[in-house]
Amino acid sequence: MTTRPQALFKKSADGREAERRRIVLSGREVDYTLRRSQRRTLGLTIDKRGLTVSIPLRVSVREAEGFVRERADWILEKLGEFAARPQPLPAQVADGMRIYVLGASCAVRIQTGANRAEWIEGFYGRELHITAPNATQAKLVLMRALQRFALTYFKGRVEEFAWRLHQFAPQVRIPALRLTNARTRWGSCSQRSGIRLNWRLIHLPNEQVDYVVAHELSHLLEMNHSARFWSVVGMLYPEFEVPKGALRDAHQFIPAL
Repeated sequence: MTTRPQALFKKSADGREAERRRIVLSGREVDYTLRRSQRRTLGLTIDKRGLTVSIPLRVSVREAEGFVRERADWILEKLGEFAARPQPLPAQVADGMRIYVLGASCAVRIQTGANRAEWIEGFYGRELHITAPNATQAKLVLMRALQRFALTYFKGRVEEFAWRLHQFAPQVRIPALRLTNARTRWGSCSQRSGIRLNWRLIHLPNEQVDYVVAHELSHLLEMNHSARFWSVVGMLYPEFEVPKGALRDAHQFIPAL
């Protein structure tokens, strides 16, 4: 039996409309978010929040529905993968804890004192030394230290890939870089909004960071995920396929801070 999607709620933010809807795919009811924006193509995103369908403003719900049904098998497979994926446990911020920084284990040493963070590059690896008056402040100091480290590192990688981009597209202006605190999106990039990278990327191996940077800078030439877009990514980072695939296991590196 075919059931038409049902609108559950609707809201508007920053000029973009979002609707929570429901559709039946292969006999299974699937809730999803329908987003309308100035984009030119239809797109699907599946993350821990579920399915999001992004469509141009002039595309009808009927067209969006058909687009979703054509990809039902893929959607159900990916939703199943996310449902089976283990969720990270909340990190216990305490002296001696270990976190990943650029894919390598890093020891965190915490002592009582005024708020301060210092990175130590030692013989046995990188350490982060923190002083804070209590556990709550220690967590804040830890996050701010990671964010500052991320911003510095990401700036260097953006400069590297901007240089590569300018070898074949010297006319492209590189916008400013900012960090985001998004839970499910690694980054975004446009001349209007700038380059936005999720600071939690700092936990992942540098090859995966490079892939995300190359991916986002490629949108300065192609604001879509067409074949032309992926050819730009390949010119910036020929080895991108491996780190792109490895991002599926990113949950293993990212603590729930």
